[in-house]
Amino acid sequence: MRKLGKKIREFWKWLWYSNSLLSWIVLAILAFLFVKFIFFPFFGFLLKTSMPFVIVESYSMQHCHSIKQNALWHCGFDEYWENYGQWYEERNISKETFKAFGFRNGLDAGDIAVLRGKKEYEIGDIIVFIGEKKPIIHRIVAKRCNRVCVYETKGDNNYAQLPFEKEINEDQIIGKVIFVIPKLGWIKLFPYKILGLV
Repeated sequence: MRKLGKKIREFWKWLWYSNSLLSWIVLAILAFLFVKFIFFPFFGFLLKTSMPFVIVESYSMQHCHSIKQNALWHCGFDEYWENYGQWYEERNISKETFKAFGFRNGLDAGDIAVLRGKKEYEIGDIIVFIGEKKPIIHRIVAKRCNRVCVYETKGDNNYAQLPFEKEINEDQIIGKVIFVIPKLGWIKLFPYKILGLV
């Protein structure tokens, strides 16, 4: 038993203090295994969702991006409403109602959204759902409930809804955004954007 403990200590010392290429590779593999098989499952269980963390990849939730096509430029809420508000007002979502929504200033590409699974969602919630075979992060703009609820969403930065988001079933929804870590997702997202993969 002592020999095993000594071996583990030696391995740990080598892993953290050696500057060899092999130690870096082993450390990267162990970090990947920890995140995939311990970190994500733990938070998935805690937050009741299969996907507890999502990187916002597109600009569909970034307010006013369509106006200037600039990822670094943001407009204030009043300017956003001036350009996009008519669509909501035609659907009985007033400016004051929208102001009361969570994350009323949208989400930026590169943000990490923390999700929680729920049984029911409300108008104004930002959700992640499976649409056209990939996860989409948009805001609920309508809800119809009979025996089950059906939702409609729209990206805050989109001028209209996409066809597939006019009828979203509960089993398509992965979770609701409850917290955002700004910009940290660019660490992973940047290479994909450069290569045109997202």
